[in-house]
Amino acid sequence: MNRLPDPGPSYWMQTVGMPAFPPLTTTAEADVAVVGAGIAGLSTAWELTRAGLRVIVLEADRIAAGVTGHTTGKLTALHTSVYDRLRSEHGEEAARLYATSQSAALHHVIEVAEELGVECELERRPAFTYCEDPDGVQALRAEAGAAREAGLSASFVTETTLPYPVAGAVRVDGQAQFHPLKYLRGLVDDLVARGGLIYENTRVTGLDGGEPCRLTAGSGAAVTARHVVVATHHPVFDHAVLATRLTQHRDLVIAGPLPRGLDPDGMYITSEGGKRSVRTAPLGDGGRLLIVTGEAFQPGTGADTASGYARLQDWAERRFPGVTITHRWSAQDNSATDTVPLIGSLPSAGRNVYTATGFAGWGMTGGVLAGRLLASLVTGAPQPWAELYDPRRLGSAVRAASEFLGAQWDTGKHFVKDRLDTLGDGTNGPVSALPPGQGTVVRANGKPCAVHRDDRGELHAVSAVCTHLGCLVAFNNAERTWECPCHGSRFGIDGEILQGPALAPLERHDPETL
Repeated sequence: MNRLPDPGPSYWMQTVGMPAFPPLTTTAEADVAVVGAGIAGLSTAWELTRAGLRVIVLEADRIAAGVTGHTTGKLTALHTSVYDRLRSEHGEEAARLYATSQSAALHHVIEVAEELGVECELERRPAFTYCEDPDGVQALRAEAGAAREAGLSASFVTETTLPYPVAGAVRVDGQAQFHPLKYLRGLVDDLVARGGLIYENTRVTGLDGGEPCRLTAGSGAAVTARHVVVATHHPVFDHAVLATRLTQHRDLVIAGPLPRGLDPDGMYITSEGGKRSVRTAPLGDGGRLLIVTGEAFQPGTGADTASGYARLQDWAERRFPGVTITHRWSAQDNSATDTVPLIGSLPSAGRNVYTATGFAGWGMTGGVLAGRLLASLVTGAPQPWAELYDPRRLGSAVRAASEFLGAQWDTGKHFVKDRLDTLGDGTNGPVSALPPGQGTVVRANGKPCAVHRDDRGELHAVSAVCTHLGCLVAFNNAERTWECPCHGSRFGIDGEILQGPALAPLERHDPETL
């Protein structure tokens, strides 16, 4: 096995330059303010700008540099094994609406790219959900039937173009893959040309959902708007409602040039072995880039992510002989406990505040769908599937209730158990024994402290209490970050925010006091 490259920017971020925008430093007014500039936020802003509304986009970091910049770029309505669950949890009509809306989003990307003349490496490919274990065949046969009943051109097959055998697969033709940032670059250029305003490095920290709504950021910056869209992956202004209905997961991604003749000519995913997702992308020399995703884990649980990368690389090199891994990155997403994403009014935030979250790893079609749906809600012409995605829905089915309670148990045990482990007699290891490159949580002056020793041997110490809702963070040894197990907030070794919903950094501690 060859040496893995160091963690770095995703292939998408490395191969396209997104335009830069200034931070907001004063007050401004708009018809709609969009918080978050991933595919959901930018798609919403573009739809609304095209409808003639004055739109301001506020991004805490760089546009499309969060979850969207670390996706695999699949455009498909086949979402692993979602249709059999939808049919049992929500009914056949819900499954049909889900398939219709996700397919409409796929085709919308194709239409918009053609309308704007955007070259985004868009390729039509079949999508597959497969299994290698014969014990999984029955479930895939059921999924193929449910997807077909929902309106997709789905079939059960036993042969694919993967270079290894499968026991069975669901196949859906007419799907697509693309370079997500090249597509969004075209969307951003058109948005700005139509008068839309974008501000980067502007972290919104306050929301008043009145009429009009008011957003506040640092240095006196503020925006007044008739409507607000919160498209921040996990809704940053929700603490009690949607936070209880979302579970977090993180996936590792590797990529590298593929030898000629090994392109599987499709998009593949299996839930076996900690998940494996496979697709390729065109390279400038006529070759293909293999992109493999897997080793899914819950952030903040202290999972050995370095070993996860090694397992993923070993799997890719055995299944695709001759591939050379040149990139590695990771992606984070959240899932709604009742399967369907949450797109619509943000509960308890005001009647003119909307959100989009819970895409369960399918944020490319989900984000485009969210843009169209939220724009229609703002302009008063809701889509026929608005009720299906409405965050105010009560949910249904025993399975959905079971997963909801399971998510709350996981969150609750971190509030209690982590504190007993850390504030009691034990720690996660003494600081004196901490090797370079590693991190641990210890008790310091009666408080939980997150400590990292860098490669030079210097210590970095911050509070281990997440600033979102108070869970204790854990160390990610591959990315050298602190991650919250409850709602997925991520921080750098010196406490800086890398990913919300946290709005404040971890407090720094003096390592000399440890």
